[in-house]
Amino acid sequence: MPNQPISGNDLARFAGPQTFMRLPEAETAQGLDVAFLGIPLDIGTSWRSGTRFGPKQLRQESAMIRPYNIQTGAAPFDGLQMADLGDVAINTFSLSDSIRIITETYDQVLKHGVIPATLGGDHTLTLPVLRAIAKKHGPVALVHVDAHADVNDEMFGERETHGTVFRRAYEESLIVADKVFQVGLRGTGYTAEDFTEAAGWGFNMTLAPDIWHKPLGPLAEKIREQIGDHPTYITYDIDSLDPSFAPGTGTPEIGGLTTWQAMEFIRGLRGLNIVGVDLVEVSPPYDPSGNTALVGANLMFEMLSILPGVPYR
Repeated sequence: MPNQPISGNDLARFAGPQTFMRLPEAETAQGLDVAFLGIPLDIGTSWRSGTRFGPKQLRQESAMIRPYNIQTGAAPFDGLQMADLGDVAINTFSLSDSIRIITETYDQVLKHGVIPATLGGDHTLTLPVLRAIAKKHGPVALVHVDAHADVNDEMFGERETHGTVFRRAYEESLIVADKVFQVGLRGTGYTAEDFTEAAGWGFNMTLAPDIWHKPLGPLAEKIREQIGDHPTYITYDIDSLDPSFAPGTGTPEIGGLTTWQAMEFIRGLRGLNIVGVDLVEVSPPYDPSGNTALVGANLMFEMLSILPGVPYR
């Protein structure tokens, strides 16, 4: 029987291990299908810091989640062996060194053939994770849910930050340009070309106003059809949600997705050949209630529920 989260009927949810969904801890990814890793990084941010506390609070709020998805029938822990590997030991004084450490850590994790599920941390972390993923799987399709395209060339003279991730990934051929889908983009920009340049590379962009008041199942179906069985990475920035649902983030933008749109969209991606997922940009200092992390933990559970090999009851 695969590892199961500790039941709230056996041990109160405010007690027990501080792992994601109170799963067992593990020293290595050997024998696992899915490995949770926290990356407590916020030195790649350009506005409000605090995402270094994201992994800890995501784990804390995940204690509320039960193992069976009663709405969809997914039972992720019945079909896949999962455990929490703890946090990556980044260098909190050096972004460049942290990026190196992340890639090297994931290189080792991926030797065991697992699907990494990353708890962030600012969005910078997705670049070094993709570097490791691409070594294992080749250039991947990308589903990127975010308020921002993160395709800047530089920020304050730096080429690797939370706002440059997908330009670097494109330049390094870590992703397949015409299989990149960015959903929820909005807000203000510096030039009229903020989005159009990446569209010229082949990126598929869905702006938030185009999906206001609409179900996202049809969009997910279209994306699924266009990606096919290509290895796919999902990166979910919590600021894709409207700040009324997720205020605890570093760069909030009004006019975002609702929680029910977010859940419907993820559920609609079931069937993709997913090789990695992350949930980033939860900044607990800006939401003392814990609601943002609770939403983030639930969205991670939704992503677990659509992984290959998950049974449906």
